[in-house]
Amino acid sequence: MASSLSIKPFVGALSSDEPSRFGSLRHSDLRSAVLRISTTRGSRSRTLEIKAAGSTYGNFFRVTTFGESHGGGVGCVIDGCPPRIPLTEADLQVDLDRRRPGQSRITTPRKETDTAHIYSGVAEGFTTGSPIMIKVPNTDQRGKDYSEMSMAYRPSHADATYDFKYGTRSVEGGGRSSARETIGRVAAGAVAKKILKAYSGTEILAYVSQAHKVILPEDLVDHETLTLEQVESNIARCPHPEYAEKMIAAIDAVRVKGDSVGGVVTCIVRNLPRGLGSPVFDKLEAELAKAALSLPATKGFEFGSGFAGTFLTGSEHNDEFYMDEHGRVRTRTNRSGGIQGGISNGEIINMRIAFKPTSTISRKQNTVTRDKQETELIARGRHDPCVVPRAVPMVEASVALVLIDQLLAQYAQCQLFPINPDFQEPLQLPKVEQSGISL
Repeated sequence: MASSLSIKPFVGALSSDEPSRFGSLRHSDLRSAVLRISTTRGSRSRTLEIKAAGSTYGNFFRVTTFGESHGGGVGCVIDGCPPRIPLTEADLQVDLDRRRPGQSRITTPRKETDTAHIYSGVAEGFTTGSPIMIKVPNTDQRGKDYSEMSMAYRPSHADATYDFKYGTRSVEGGGRSSARETIGRVAAGAVAKKILKAYSGTEILAYVSQAHKVILPEDLVDHETLTLEQVESNIARCPHPEYAEKMIAAIDAVRVKGDSVGGVVTCIVRNLPRGLGSPVFDKLEAELAKAALSLPATKGFEFGSGFAGTFLTGSEHNDEFYMDEHGRVRTRTNRSGGIQGGISNGEIINMRIAFKPTSTISRKQNTVTRDKQETELIARGRHDPCVVPRAVPMVEASVALVLIDQLLAQYAQCQLFPINPDFQEPLQLPKVEQSGISL
């Protein structure tokens, strides 16, 4: 096959002869989602399309996020949302307010209202089944804060790897690598959480279980009774007041020095239907890990007993089955974390996500410039001294997007015909009648 595209590394702007070799590619195409390349095979000509990847998650409940940290705004498009779900912008705003910047002294001081606007897919207060577009404008932009970082790479940041991959990048605020991208996930996650709660009574709650070296002992939080009010009772989003104060003090100690720390967010899922997830490549824990680790600054994922389970024997680790008072098969312990063989078993799902210290700090660091000169950098801008308090709603949203997609998949494959009542349970629980949603 002959092609008008020659093999040559792309490292910067196009030269004057580039258009002829790249077919219909123009300099303006560098900002588009699709690159078209003209090719020839014998006497026939055709156009190939290279589609931009990495901004979409889901198969049945499909979410694409868009926007950049210091662009006009950020948001998402949701495709596959069921119709007739009551939805307003206020439904989205609750979680967006939980993730917005400027909440307290231990978060970034950037001031954004993060006000959501629904542009499509909702009519007279109900979803229509068509794509839902949600956008949040950026209002507090300070692109000049990133003048130094446009020339030098921030250590441990995506600045360098974006250049390595694309040969160009949005330097203000990190562009797509900024945590501001997660606004789209949180907005879509709010929709997913509402459907899950209405359909099966499913609840998703996350909280901070570690900030730097302050670790909340697992036995101090009852996952059966944990409430959102407990999580939101302090700026650390730790449901235990004593440990919350220790975490706040640890973050304050590095904040005043222009440094940062990391931590861990624990997330639980209650009342999830059994049977969600698939064997082999699409195991439920694998999908949860992918969604969680796609969040900015993540460095690790555990579910159930996690790495600690490697210290146990099989007889110590196994979750023995029993019959409860309602005739349901249950497990006496939950070291499996609510998932066995990649499929939910009806117990509480619990997972932990590790976040690194924020890369952008206001202390002098050694680095390299974009023109490959060693230098020193003191980064400016407004950044979280510890990302985990604001990461809580981001984790919840990511988990919700996985679970709603898996719920729709399970309904399509295994609930299309009458279930086998000897083993299967209906996905829909009686709590739907209390929700006021017609499903």
